[in-house]
Amino acid sequence: MSEHYTEEGTERIRLAEFTEKAYLDYSMYVILDRALPHIGDGLKPVQRRIVYAMSELGLSAASKHKKSARTVGDVLGKFHPHGDTACYEAMVLMAQSFSYRYPLIDGQGNWGSPDDPKSFAAMRYTEARLTPYAKVLLAELGQGTVEWTPNFDGTMKEPSLLPARLPNVLLNGATGIAVGMATDIPPHNLREVVSACIRLIEAPKSTLEELCEHVPGPDFPTRAEIVTPRADLLKIYQTGRGSVKARARWEREEGNLVVNALPYQVSGARILEQIASQMRAKKLPWIEDLRDESDHENPTRLVIVPRSNRVDVERLMSHLFATTDLERSYRVNLNLIGLDGRPQVKNLREILVEWLEFRFATVRRRLQHRLNKVLDRLHLLEGLLVAFLNIDEVIHIIRTEDEPRPVLMSRFELTEIQADYVLDTKLRQLARLEEMKIRAEQEELATERDWLEKTLGSKQRMKTLVRKELLADAEEYGDARCSLLVAREAAVAMDESELAPSEPVTVVLSEKGWVRAAKGHEIDPAGLNYKAGDGFCDAVRLRSNQPAIFLDSTGRSYSLMAHTLPSARGQGEPLTGRFAPPDGAVFRAALGGAPEQRWLLASDAGYGFITQAGSLIANTRKGKSVLTLPKGARVLKARPVVDLHTDRVVAVTNEGRMLVIPLSDLPEMARGKGNKIIGIPGKRVAIREEYVVDMLVVPEGGKVRLISGKRHLNLKAADLNAYEGERGRRGNKLPRGFQKVDGLELM
Repeated sequence: MSEHYTEEGTERIRLAEFTEKAYLDYSMYVILDRALPHIGDGLKPVQRRIVYAMSELGLSAASKHKKSARTVGDVLGKFHPHGDTACYEAMVLMAQSFSYRYPLIDGQGNWGSPDDPKSFAAMRYTEARLTPYAKVLLAELGQGTVEWTPNFDGTMKEPSLLPARLPNVLLNGATGIAVGMATDIPPHNLREVVSACIRLIEAPKSTLEELCEHVPGPDFPTRAEIVTPRADLLKIYQTGRGSVKARARWEREEGNLVVNALPYQVSGARILEQIASQMRAKKLPWIEDLRDESDHENPTRLVIVPRSNRVDVERLMSHLFATTDLERSYRVNLNLIGLDGRPQVKNLREILVEWLEFRFATVRRRLQHRLNKVLDRLHLLEGLLVAFLNIDEVIHIIRTEDEPRPVLMSRFELTEIQADYVLDTKLRQLARLEEMKIRAEQEELATERDWLEKTLGSKQRMKTLVRKELLADAEEYGDARCSLLVAREAAVAMDESELAPSEPVTVVLSEKGWVRAAKGHEIDPAGLNYKAGDGFCDAVRLRSNQPAIFLDSTGRSYSLMAHTLPSARGQGEPLTGRFAPPDGAVFRAALGGAPEQRWLLASDAGYGFITQAGSLIANTRKGKSVLTLPKGARVLKARPVVDLHTDRVVAVTNEGRMLVIPLSDLPEMARGKGNKIIGIPGKRVAIREEYVVDMLVVPEGGKVRLISGKRHLNLKAADLNAYEGERGRRGNKLPRGFQKVDGLELM
């Protein structure tokens, strides 16, 4: 319960109650009188006042232009006591053909450009008048069609709404942010919306899906394509909310890509800046040059020059659509003030039904207003004709009577209004031909009266009239669709592997986990300079646009693009700066290549499996678990696979045993422990008594070199046959002198 009391003549209320009421009052003001359009004329109050003030100044489409400052002054002084800047900006918006689908104001001077809509000249320099389309809002204003309300100081009247002959709220759309709600109504094509209205007049039970056959989607002022699927557009019109995607139009011209239409409210200069930024960052190696050739004949002409004719231009444009404003999404929120004065999000059918209700009410008021005028005029003509037929007696009464009005009313049975009209009649109207004129006017007005009464008394006649007027306006102001509805594949940005140049590199990993990349595949990784106490661990030959993958001692994989690695001219950088491996983990192996490249991953416990490079990519600093290690086991170097069906796996233990098995005996997995390749008791692995020294994938006909200290043993393909066995066996003993193998090499 609020407490109101006075103290020394001052009323006091609780602060919480005051602030709540003040905020609610402000909220309702912003919603109803500033930010949201009305369904009737589709205008916000400031727009309505600008259009009305210009009509009062006589600035029709047929008049001369007048200074914009004159209009703004009238609007502020008579109807809208707010800032002149905001008022002028609202006026500019209604004059920009690239902002409004059907502009309401015809401007002379600098009214901004698509590249910079805010670059318009000051109002003291520009001139304006109304466009022919503005007649749609103003033509029936003085015909008793709308309510009039006092202006802010009560000195004059202004229309609460304009009697729109078309659903302007859909044609020009609206954007606005109120308190706790917003509106984003996209513009639509006039002929399509009128067609939907006529469908509703003829078949009031038409469904929303049937109406969407006439209104398939928004129609922005620019010629960009709308690529939102039809099903999504239908959902937007069903719910009143969603988003619409518009995409620039382009074509090939002498090997170049020419963009000739941009999405709504997108700047060509901004597009060039976005593309150039990617070029500077070396993220667009496919583009050689960029030009803006826009002029008066070609308002939008952005030229993109590919580096060669081998560039996949469709893929390139898809990337640009995904990464620049060449494709843009527009929020849709069909929130407006209905006939009940309340803001609400409505679907397309509700908007059209409610607007038609407004239109029928407006036409009915217009016809009734005209009927009243006709009846009043017929009443006056009836009295005038009586007086004319008895003109001598009327003149005698006027000359002889002190109060002729009551005498006339009594003698000829005239009403007070008729008597006053007879007395106010000029002598020139007493000519002999006046009777014929009166009777002709009576006959004409009687015909119009009958038509008006019949129309007002018949729903079908009203429907026919409204339908006829809608078709006439569509014929006069309608045009072809600007934004074509096109089915396109979703835009996809290219990843780093596609954008980076493809050059041969050798990625080198040191024992301490330092990494670097050397150009070419001919270098000797072991011959590079290393820090004191460090040395060569592993290397892999890749392309610069491929990911380099690293395995740590816990079996986790990590990845980064090869072209991002430091040059081999220095000593590289530690991988711990790029990744966050578990405590105590060290990096053991390097691999990579195309996503479908297969590798053999194995532990020195004798277990392993085949996997693809794409399965090892981890886009996180912590990597991902790939190889499961038995207790006491360590990670071996990864080995590339050439052919799954003909390659063989060679495994050698520290006990001098070697086993050769077909690679096809091993499973292909994304992660796990794998299958046993060579048999080693688990207890011996745990205490490091026996383990696999090295493992190699040998292609068909390949040769192997065993390294034992400074001694080498070369084994041909036929020699390896002697060590073949079933997977998981212990393998055969190597010759004397090679019982301790340090490693294996392909010859």
